[in-house]
Amino acid sequence: MILVTGASGLVGQHLLEALTASGVTIRAMYRKSIPKFYTNIQSKYVQWVEADLLDLASLDQAFEQVTHVYHCAAWVNYDPRLDEEMLRVNAEGTANVVNMCLHKKIIKLCYVSSISTIGSKPNNEAADEQTEIEEGEQSSNYSLSKVEAEMEVWRGIAEGLNAVIINPGIILGEGDDSRSSTKLFKIVQKEFPYYTLGSTAWVDVKDVVKIMIGLMNHEIHSERFIVSAGNFSYKEIFSMMAQAMNKREPYIKAGRLLTEIVWRMVYLKSIITGEVATITKSTARSSQSIRLFNPNKLLQVLPNYHYISIDETIRRIASKYK
Repeated sequence: MILVTGASGLVGQHLLEALTASGVTIRAMYRKSIPKFYTNIQSKYVQWVEADLLDLASLDQAFEQVTHVYHCAAWVNYDPRLDEEMLRVNAEGTANVVNMCLHKKIIKLCYVSSISTIGSKPNNEAADEQTEIEEGEQSSNYSLSKVEAEMEVWRGIAEGLNAVIINPGIILGEGDDSRSSTKLFKIVQKEFPYYTLGSTAWVDVKDVVKIMIGLMNHEIHSERFIVSAGNFSYKEIFSMMAQAMNKREPYIKAGRLLTEIVWRMVYLKSIITGEVATITKSTARSSQSIRLFNPNKLLQVLPNYHYISIDETIRRIASKYK
């Protein structure tokens, strides 16, 4: 029996589709209601269970007779007013999952972390899995919550848990355009004119899912892996999206001064309206940062793996989005 936490999220949804296609029985966790995409999944292979990462009683029930766990659940948020709650979900929730894995003697855990837990190297040198975030290094509270969550997994490994961690770049895939990176297509469709020259790692959700399954079926454990199809600037990504949707490409460079002004305006508006801020200090500053990542470690374990090109990924998603 395989348990998938965060089954309603972007990675969780595609993971369910991949696992059920091979006829594997899945127990899928949800918090409030079974997601709409449920009708697209082969239902005879899925057992939906209502559970909360912070509710040990419901979590214990979800883990009943489970042998393998894909821990995809996380809260992605950059609004500083929600930091405490996000930390509880991401760090304390992961601690509960790890403890349950140890208690239930789970065979293997695959934890979906983030590229944001990898530190930066000077002179635009590509960072790898050994590059830790230095004290004082500019990091979002989201990334720090994922660092703490990773520490819980490493703690579990030290206590005998068989686990692997993946650190995917920004994940692109078909999903809810009000959540995750899919909303970038919505922004580009409206011909948002601004771009920044910051860069980071990007990857197709289908690659993420295949790699998770590959690592789960591999004997490897007690390691973490950067999962990335390549490093691209935000301008490059937005331009590819615009071309794929026959929209005007972004044409106004947003420098540091402009992004500093914009995040303050958006945050002030969020305070007035009570809405969650979509652009914050951390997201504005990260959009200006050039961060490069080296994904070669994974290919040493899965040497025959070939990533989907980001251009192909964007064209596929755009055709469905339109």
